[in-house]
Amino acid sequence: MNQRDGLLPIVRGRVPWLVLLVALVGSLAVIGLGSATSERTSESAPAGSESRRAAEIAAGLPGSDLAPVLLLAHREEGLTDADLAFLSGAAERVALEVRSDPGRPAVSSDGEAVMLPIMMSAELPSQELAEAVTGVREAARSEPVPEGLEFFVTGGPAFGADTVLAFEGADVTLLVVTIGIVAVLLLVTYRSPILSLVPLAVVALADQAATVVSTRVAGALELQLDGGIVSVLVFGAGTNYALLMVSRYREELRREADHRVALSRAWRGSMPAILASNLTVVVALLSLLLAEQPASRGLSVTSAAGLLIALAFVTLALPAALALGGRGVFWPFVPRVGDGAGGATSGPWHAVARSVARRPVSVLVVSLLVLGFLATGGLVGTRVGLAQDEQFRVPSESGAGLAVLSEHFPPGESAPLSLVVPAAETGKVLAAVEGVDGVLRVHPVGEASDSWQRVSAVLEAAPGTERAGELVATVRAAVRDVSPETLVGGPMAEDLDAAEAARGDLFTVVPLVLLVSLVVLAALVRSVVAPVVLLLVNALSAVAAIGAGAWLGREWFGFPALDLLVPLLGFLFLVALGIDYTIFLVHRARQEARVHGTVDGMVRAVGATGVVITSAGVVLAAVFAALGVLPLVTLGQLGVIVGLGVLLDTLLVRTVVVPAVFALVGDAMWWPGSLRRVPPTTQDALAAAAPAARE
Repeated sequence: MNQRDGLLPIVRGRVPWLVLLVALVGSLAVIGLGSATSERTSESAPAGSESRRAAEIAAGLPGSDLAPVLLLAHREEGLTDADLAFLSGAAERVALEVRSDPGRPAVSSDGEAVMLPIMMSAELPSQELAEAVTGVREAARSEPVPEGLEFFVTGGPAFGADTVLAFEGADVTLLVVTIGIVAVLLLVTYRSPILSLVPLAVVALADQAATVVSTRVAGALELQLDGGIVSVLVFGAGTNYALLMVSRYREELRREADHRVALSRAWRGSMPAILASNLTVVVALLSLLLAEQPASRGLSVTSAAGLLIALAFVTLALPAALALGGRGVFWPFVPRVGDGAGGATSGPWHAVARSVARRPVSVLVVSLLVLGFLATGGLVGTRVGLAQDEQFRVPSESGAGLAVLSEHFPPGESAPLSLVVPAAETGKVLAAVEGVDGVLRVHPVGEASDSWQRVSAVLEAAPGTERAGELVATVRAAVRDVSPETLVGGPMAEDLDAAEAARGDLFTVVPLVLLVSLVVLAALVRSVVAPVVLLLVNALSAVAAIGAGAWLGREWFGFPALDLLVPLLGFLFLVALGIDYTIFLVHRARQEARVHGTVDGMVRAVGATGVVITSAGVVLAAVFAALGVLPLVTLGQLGVIVGLGVLLDTLLVRTVVVPAVFALVGDAMWWPGSLRRVPPTTQDALAAAAPAARE
């Protein structure tokens, strides 16, 4: 049969032009549907939790749209009359700005700080809230601040506004940094300016389309959205798929004179691994729909949609572009027929794998000890859960103000509990809460409706601490005894509900992610033993990366604790994305094993894929590290942990641990299946074996 009869339809004749035109027009049409913007929300407690139900009821009560913005003045030597006069004038100006009456000033017991609350509307869209708080700050400082006086506008509305202001331009910065990182690494990998630009352009176009689609999906399903993580996943995974396909294409060009035939073979040879990789991550992300935490649920459908778009662009638009460019896209290092088989039987990766296969027991023991040490050494003593003033990587006025507030006033002043109480039972609830050791002050707030009354309670504990969670639980138990319908909400209660949801999500989502990965691996390699062994190694690697990342973040970057989202999302990304490299390697090892046996097949597979897997790992790690340009500590922690984990997985697990395991287990890895061996003849035997391996 003529070789050209096996050409992919997308590389024939003028079809590539049509594919590229459809991809370009389609993506531009999607992008043109509307602005890819969304409100940044920060709900941490799950829907249906007590704190969320309390907030929903409170939202219907008079004055529920108001929250106190705090004017805080501080002087270490003690406040002066001029300081108090400035604060009084600032309060009057702010009250005029927000059309509200100022509250009573409260002076700290040491006389060094004074706090004054003013109610303002906090139920505003994020950008309007930022503008309102900016106006408050400008009004407060319209008169000169006395020399030596520290003055802050802080509190809940100010913290929300600073969150919005911190992200101004951050998404654009992230996109520019990500594109720059990928461009440089692709240029280093391919050593070809043309070939570096082609995948980059395809993935960048996919990212823009995915951004709009994920934003609209989030809006339609009322999900929280973090476009930064979606963009990083699209760039990271899309570039990885492109690296795998182009690497296989380069190999085929050394065997085949017709570049379209070579491209068709490369597409067919790499698609099982790419599809399995994409399916694993997409289904793993969709498992987050079972999570209770709103931020985790928000990543599920939006990220999955982004990855499917990346898959479509890389598997359709990229081959079309490569078909039009021919061998010339590899300039100046154009692969020619007969150049050699690459690194399958030579090079540093083959040498490492060969050395590991000779001493698998000692190598495996040392590697597992290293992974175990990283896992336990980093996680022991690590606190999980960030307080409000610990959530920003960059300084903010509200965060600095909260820190000063906690030094001179009871820490709970910044985040009082908010109870909704049946109006007829207000007296009993007030008495019950006052009797709880650790409650400093409790009083009704605003006007009561026919059914409900709001009550505020200030605790002695600082938000985000273990003591705060214990006090919230104690208050809930106390009011439940006298008024079962009373609901306890507020920031500290939300923190407790979010922490409980995070623990539950670990036991729900993690087993499902492991099961999905196991099923995909089993279907790909048609074995039971290999998927179980490889998944156990991958899971250990993920836990080790979380431990190492926690230690690194604590010691080098000053992260005080891991955010509640990080353990779950870090494990999910590391397992699902780590399985990518397992799939790339083991898919090739199975093909090689049919010709050379299991142990030699794995050694040859490491040699053949070492460069592309390492390149893909470095690209993915660097792209996740780009999350560090965003202001939230949560994203910085994810960037550190996933970036470190991908490098650990690429350089240690895939290069050392997996070959050692295959050398120990041998042909039993493929049980209950078996390999249909073909005699080794020439290097072309692999190319002949590849189609049969896919049957």
